Amino acid sequence: MSSLDFERLTKEIEEDLQKVVNPSYYESHKATKPDGEIHYMGVPTPEVRKIAKKYLKQLKDKRIRDIEIILDYCNRLLRKKISEFRTIAFHWSFQYRNQLKPKHYEILEDWLDKYVTGWGSCDNLCVSTFGYFLCKFPEFIPKIKKWPSSPKPMTRRASAVCFIYSLRRSRYIEHIFEIADTLLNDEEDLVLKGYGWMLKEATKKFQDEVFVYVLKNKAKMPRVSLRYAIEKMPQEMREQAMAKD
Repeated sequence: MSSLDFERLTKEIEEDLQKVVNPSYYESHKATKPDGEIHYMGVPTPEVRKIAKKYLKQLKDKRIRDIEIILDYCNRLLRKKISEFRTIAFHWSFQYRNQLKPKHYEILEDWLDKYVTGWGSCDNLCVSTFGYFLCKFPEFIPKIKKWPSSPKPMTRRASAVCFIYSLRRSRYIEHIFEIADTLLNDEEDLVLKGYGWMLKEATKKFQDEVFVYVLKNKAKMPRVSLRYAIEKMPQEMREQAMAKD
C-alpha cells in the first residue's frame, strides 16, 4: 500500500470517527483527559475499537500482514496526536503481537515516551502490546526496572503496569516486589494506584507472596496502594492487612 493509500485510509478513518462523536461523552471526559498536546475528538472507546477492527480487516484483505508495515502506519497515526488514532494504533499493534521481535523495543519505548499522556493510554499500551513484549522477551526487564526513576509519572506507572500481562500468566512474580519497593511512596496518585493494581493482579496467582509483602510494608505503604493490593484477598486477610499494629 502506497503512502497515498495510507493518507486515504486515514481520511476514511477520521470520517468514520466523526460520525460517532458524542458531545456529551466529550464533555464528561474532558476533565479526565490531561493529554496535553493530544487532541480528543470525543468518540466512546467501544466505537473506536469497532472502527479499528473494520480497517484492520481492510488491511488484511489487501494482504498487508507484515508487522513492519503495520508499525509504520501506527507511527503515522500516532503522529497525528489524536486520542482516537492512538487507541487504533495500540489496538493494531497488539493484533500483530506474534510478530514482535527484540528490535521493536525501541519503537514501543518511543511510543511510551512521546504518546502516552495519561493513565488510559498508559494502560492501553502497557497491558497489551508492551506487556506481551515483556512477557515474550524477559531480557528487557532490566530496562523496565529503570523506569521508576523517570521524571514522567506515566513512565513510572508503566513500570508496574507492564508486568500485568505476565502476572496473569503466572510469570515474573520475582520482579514485581522490586518495582513496588521503588514506587512505594511515589508522589503521584496514579503511580501509587498503578503498582497497587500490579499487586492486585499478582494476588490471583501468587496471593501468599503478595500478602507477605503487604504485611511487611503496610506501615509505610500509602492507603490507596494497600487497598488496591488487597482488594481480591479473602476478608480475613484484608482485615489483617488493614489492622494497625
